Amino acid sequence: MKVALLLGIAAVSLGAAAAPLPPQKVDLLIRGGTIYTGSDAPFIGDVAISGDHIVSVSRHATVTAARIIEAKGMIVAPGFIDPHTHMGGDLASDDQARRLVPAFLMQGVTTAFIGNDGGGDPDVAKVLGSAKTKPVGINYAAWVGFGAIREKVVGEDNRAPTPEELARMKGLVASAMCQGALGLSTGLFYAPQSFAKTEEVIELAKEAGKRGGSYDSHIRDESSYTVGLVAAIDEAIRIGREGGLPAHISHIKALGVDVQGDAPKIIATINAARARGEKVTANQYPWSASGTSLVASLVPLWAQDGGRPALLKRFDDPSLAEKMHAGMVENLRKRGGADKLLIVEGKYKNRYLDAVAKEMNLAPVDAAIAVIRIGDPGTVSFNQSEADIAAFMQQPWVMTGSDASGGHPRVYGSFARKYDKYVKTDHVITLRQFIERSSSLTADTFGLAGRGHLRGGAYADVVVFDPRTYASRATYEQPALLAAGVRTVVVNGVVAVDRGAMTGKAAGRSIAHKPSAGSCN
Repeated sequence: MKVALLLGIAAVSLGAAAAPLPPQKVDLLIRGGTIYTGSDAPFIGDVAISGDHIVSVSRHATVTAARIIEAKGMIVAPGFIDPHTHMGGDLASDDQARRLVPAFLMQGVTTAFIGNDGGGDPDVAKVLGSAKTKPVGINYAAWVGFGAIREKVVGEDNRAPTPEELARMKGLVASAMCQGALGLSTGLFYAPQSFAKTEEVIELAKEAGKRGGSYDSHIRDESSYTVGLVAAIDEAIRIGREGGLPAHISHIKALGVDVQGDAPKIIATINAARARGEKVTANQYPWSASGTSLVASLVPLWAQDGGRPALLKRFDDPSLAEKMHAGMVENLRKRGGADKLLIVEGKYKNRYLDAVAKEMNLAPVDAAIAVIRIGDPGTVSFNQSEADIAAFMQQPWVMTGSDASGGHPRVYGSFARKYDKYVKTDHVITLRQFIERSSSLTADTFGLAGRGHLRGGAYADVVVFDPRTYASRATYEQPALLAAGVRTVVVNGVVAVDRGAMTGKAAGRSIAHKPSAGSCN
């Protein structure tokens, strides 16, 4: 009797243990893809999503889903994060199609930083708040710009700020940080920012550092224009050290014939700083051509004092003509010559400077001056070596960026090109390195909580791409061609790209950086 009773109890217990729990219900299941989490070795598995968050990332998700996306043979990765763009105008546009930013979504980029090169609006609350009234396709965070602040307070003149002006500029940085800025961005190559001494920048950087921000810089010289590449790198590291904040070097490169081959020297300098415990990182776009304006490419900085009106007057001043002409000839030499400088805007769009000069029957610099008198078009100049590009790309502290600006294929193709050329074809880096340096490295460096990783509880920003076809289609002659190979993009749990096409859904958000506790009281 006792045996029978015990057997009955055992059977009941086994039955209770064996009763399966009902599967969890989720909104979306990405099933059977090769998952790169941003921090782990890849594996084939499932990503389950509910609302705007990831529920689980596993080899097999026991869930029921309102929708299943089959990802067999595809790469599933965290949505890519671009730390250096010039897309603020698109994100604040009245045109909904522009605000969706298809150039980014069709590469799998789900988050971008704006306000780089010192251009970030000091009214960061307005910039971040815009997403509430003008829905956007991607997430974005914002820098406060040294250039915007300096122009607001000092103007475009080549002079130091007064003590009162310096105090006002510091106050604007502090206010912007308390409104959610990532930190202070500079473009020290560009006038009027180039007129600032290092010590002035340090004083403003301290205000960002006190509040947990970072220092981001288009350094003072990427070539041999003024102080030289090595000195400019040293300056950026010094500003970070004395400002008490991490230093980030934007679009790291060795630009021009005088410094090509210097990448190992720059890498050694940064590695030495990192070995001392200083936080130094960089971003890089995977193109041999840089992009800027014709004035910035060729006109000496001293001639830009006072802005465009003053520059045009100098062109007409006989006493300055020879000096200006000689300076422009030298800058053109550094960039590799007139056949390496492509105009990408305005009347001479998609024409090299040497062809424009031939048409005008002028010397290249005289032709450039004639074009500048009409306006200041964007330019693309072919000035970097593949060896330097590869050397920088292989560093674990270099993340993917686009420096997205009009007329350059980097807007539409930087992330896709980096995979297609430097992972798949040239084998400069591995697929895992490409993904982590395009997502988790950026998120972790700049404190984007819940972004850049595929893990339970993280925001559901996900890209699914075909490793056989993911590639840039944009070229220097046709820079606005969408990338190929992205199958699905999810932004905050919403499918923004479906079966390789935009859905038109604007699920992006602005991301406010949280200042250090007690720093904004």
